[in-house]
Amino acid sequence: MPDFPAGLPIGEAWVEPSTYADVLFPYDGSVVGRAPVGSKELASKAVDIAVDARPAMAALPSHVRTKALRLAYERFVERQTEIEDLLVLETGKPLVDCRVETARSALTLSTAAEEVARLHGETVPLDMLPAGEGLIGFWTRRPIGVVVGITGFNYPVLLACHKLAPAVAAGCPVILKPPPQAPLATLWLVHLMREALVEAGGPASGIQLVSGGPEVGEALTTDPRIGMVSFTGSAGVGHQIARAAAPRKVVLELGSNAALVVAADADLDAAADAVVRGGFYANGQACISVQRVLVEEPVAQEFTSKVIDALDRVVVGDPRSADTRVAPLIDAGSTERVQQWVDDAVAAGATVLAGGSTDGRVVRPTVLSDVPGDAQVWREEVFGPVVCLKTVPDLPSAYDEVNDSRYGLHCAIYTSSLQTAFEAIEQIEAGGIVVNEVPGFRSDIAPYGGVKDSGIGREGPRFAIEEMTVTRMATIRPAP
Repeated sequence: MPDFPAGLPIGEAWVEPSTYADVLFPYDGSVVGRAPVGSKELASKAVDIAVDARPAMAALPSHVRTKALRLAYERFVERQTEIEDLLVLETGKPLVDCRVETARSALTLSTAAEEVARLHGETVPLDMLPAGEGLIGFWTRRPIGVVVGITGFNYPVLLACHKLAPAVAAGCPVILKPPPQAPLATLWLVHLMREALVEAGGPASGIQLVSGGPEVGEALTTDPRIGMVSFTGSAGVGHQIARAAAPRKVVLELGSNAALVVAADADLDAAADAVVRGGFYANGQACISVQRVLVEEPVAQEFTSKVIDALDRVVVGDPRSADTRVAPLIDAGSTERVQQWVDDAVAAGATVLAGGSTDGRVVRPTVLSDVPGDAQVWREEVFGPVVCLKTVPDLPSAYDEVNDSRYGLHCAIYTSSLQTAFEAIEQIEAGGIVVNEVPGFRSDIAPYGGVKDSGIGREGPRFAIEEMTVTRMATIRPAP
C-alpha cells in the first residue's frame, strides 16, 4: 500500500474522517485497502480553508508554481510503477491501460509546469474610437478562485491531474472529490502534489481532497464561494451539477457514444484493428471507446469478418497480467446493466456476432449487428466492452448516423482519401475528429471536450488554465 498519511488532506494537515470504507478489487472482490470517507461537513470545512488560501495561491510567483509542478512530476515518476499497480487493483483495469494512464498523467503534470510561462495577456488599441485617444489598455489573466474538481473511476489519476495541475498553474486553490470506487491512487497523487507545493513555497491548503458520496459533491458544487466546477462523469450528473452550480462556471467532460466510420477505400485491416483496440481498451469503460461502427456497404461483409477474426487476440482475464485486454467491469451493477442492454437489443432484433454474455464477473468482448436505432446500446453510452456494427450505403449516410446522437465528444474515420478526411472533419459534429486512428486517441496537450450533451469547456493544461482564469481589463489615461 502507498505511504501517504491516514485521513483526508484538508487544510495544512490530514483530518481523520468519521468512517472508512473498503476498496475492492473488481476481479475477485478482495479488499485492496481502506479509504477515508468524507462528509458534507468536511466538504464545507475544505471550502472555508480554500477561500482563506485563495490570496496566497493567487500571489504565488510563476517560478513557485512552476517548481511545484516540476517537483510533483519528478515525485510521480519515481513512484509510477507502484501507482500503476495500485490502479490495477482499485479500478480492475488491465495493467497495459494503467501504464498508459500514468504515462499520460506524467505528461500532464510536466506540460502544466511549462504552461505557467505562457499565462499572459495583450494590449488593446483603445483609440479605435476618438473617445479612446490617449488611453492605454491591456488585459491580464487572473485566477478564477476556488476550483472544485470531480473525477470518475475509469481514469482516476489522469482525470485528477487534469484538474489539479492546471489549477496550481493558474494560482487557484483546488478541492478534489475522487471516485468512491477508486480513491486510493488519487489520495497518493494529492499527497505527492501537496508535498511538492510546500517544498516550492506554497501552502499545503492550496490542494485538498474530500471523498464521499453525492452529499459531498453537492456541498462542494453549490457553495457560492467557489469560482468553478470541473466535472468528469456521466451526462445526467453533469447536467445536474451545472444547474445546481449556476451562476458559477462549470467545465463538463461528460459521456459519449463514440463512432468510427469505415470508408470503402479504407485500409480494412487497420480499421478492424482500430475497432478491437478502440472498443475494448480499459474494459470498454472509456467515454471515447469505439461503440458505433458505420461501414460503407461495398466493404461491410469483408470488414465484419476481419473484426471477428481480430477478436482472437483479445485476452480476457486477470488485469494484473500484462497480456490481459479485458477484465471485469468496476462492479456487479455495471456488469448487469451492460448485459441487460445487450439482451434488450437482441430481443429487439440485433444479431450477436461475438460475445454477448458474461463469464463470471466479465462481460465477454461483444460485437453486435442489426442493432435497432432506438436500442440503448446504440443510443446511449454503454461503458463496457460492446461494439455495434452497421452498414450504410454511403458516407453522407454515415455522417448523418454519427450526428444522430445527443453526444459529440470524439469520432474517427478510416479512409485513404484526403478529401474524405476533410469532409468528415467539416461535417461530423464532435469535439474531435480522428483520421485513421481510434476515436480514443487523445493527446493530453490538445484541447479536449465535447459538444451537445457531451459537455462544455475544454481540458488539456493550456486550455484548462484558460478556463480557470478570468480576464482583467486595465484602462489607463496617463494624463488626467
